[in-house]
Amino acid sequence: MGSFRQIGEIMADTIAAIATPLGEGGVGIVRVSGPNSLAIMRSIYRECPDEVIPRHVYYGHVVDNKGTVIDDMMSIYMKAPHTFTGDDVVEFQAHGSNVSLKLILRSVISSGARLADPGEFTKNAFLNGRLDLSQAEAVIDLIKARSEKPLSIASEQLNGSLGQEIIDIRNHIKDVLAQMAVNIDFPDEDIEQVSYDEFLAELMKQQGRLGKLIKSAEFGKLAREGIKLTLVGRTNVGKSSLMNGLLGEDRAIVTNIPGTTRDTIEESATIGGYPIVIVDTAGIRDTDDVIEQIGIERSKNQIDIADLVIMVIDGSSSLEDEDFEIAKHIEGKQVLLVVNKEDLGVNISESEIERIKSILNCTGIVYVTVKTIEGIGRVREAIEKIFTEGFVKSDGGNIVTNERHKDALVRASESLAQGIELLEMCEPLEIAEIEVRDTFQILGEIIGETASEEILDTVFSKFCLGK
Repeated sequence: MGSFRQIGEIMADTIAAIATPLGEGGVGIVRVSGPNSLAIMRSIYRECPDEVIPRHVYYGHVVDNKGTVIDDMMSIYMKAPHTFTGDDVVEFQAHGSNVSLKLILRSVISSGARLADPGEFTKNAFLNGRLDLSQAEAVIDLIKARSEKPLSIASEQLNGSLGQEIIDIRNHIKDVLAQMAVNIDFPDEDIEQVSYDEFLAELMKQQGRLGKLIKSAEFGKLAREGIKLTLVGRTNVGKSSLMNGLLGEDRAIVTNIPGTTRDTIEESATIGGYPIVIVDTAGIRDTDDVIEQIGIERSKNQIDIADLVIMVIDGSSSLEDEDFEIAKHIEGKQVLLVVNKEDLGVNISESEIERIKSILNCTGIVYVTVKTIEGIGRVREAIEKIFTEGFVKSDGGNIVTNERHKDALVRASESLAQGIELLEMCEPLEIAEIEVRDTFQILGEIIGETASEEILDTVFSKFCLGK
């Protein structure tokens, strides 16, 4: 990362951008960062004192180059290196008017700043050593978090938890590489040598840590993008009522007419702090209605990509052949079986339940009335239980949510596996050392120590302006 940091120091500009979302609001912020930040504040902030105290809030007015007042606001000067970017920073906190903020930004730029590129504030924080690359990427996840759990994961990564683990693994591998160098360069000297078995023991330990991180990415992806729940069942068993109940609003049309839902309906919600995407499907049945047939085909596609299928059946009557046909369509998927219409009396036999469960990969069963708050609560509890015991089961370690990190971890693990295999075969140490060194380099990509300019450009291009 040292070379990138030097580049950042040489090319340091004063940059500016609107840091709050465009739209009407109580407060809007224009952020300025770079060596000329204070000078710009002095030039456009009419009440700027001669002696500006860092982190002190000043009330006053920003003016344009003609001296015309744009807005009254608060301004704050933060002195490097104790800022997010590591450079001098000034923030103008004005009223949240699009017009006002754009005029303030124009005044800032005319006074010597340039418009920041997307993610440039965070990129400068990385270049100035304030964040490693995994922390910088956590900023994106924090901004885009759709529920509590992804927010919590992103917050931990922003605090450096993942980066520190990667650094620790690299340090152990670096120690191995150093000892390998001793064995290779001074084979006949009176220097303590390390055996192949000792190298193997340490590298296999680090391989285990990489394996845990890679495995965590399975849940990390779900936590970030949302767990897809697909509701299935024959017509009029209560799928749409269940969806409305889980959403807390009437999103799907509910009638007693078979085939009311003729297409898939997709909505987002939160259960147990996890983001979920709920898909209500058209009832799967034989029909001559062309439009309904298209809806049924789409339903089958949604089943294929679902993380969890919720099959709803009518518990007030015996199962029909159609129920078993639907069950065959979701065979192999993880399924929560919801037996609905408990209020009408449970008239379905245990043998029927067992028969349909024998077809399904049934992870849970719940008897409810989905039109009641209590019934919806029991379904939510059942879903949350599946989350905590299935999808999100972990030993409390770091969770990888970034596809770039996962890819690097997989490549690093493969290289390390090659090195371990060579050691087990008692191949020359020089050959095994190459693979181990590759592992060290690849892991450096995650935290930015060995990341190329191309990787940096790709990462920071995903940011919004002002961050």
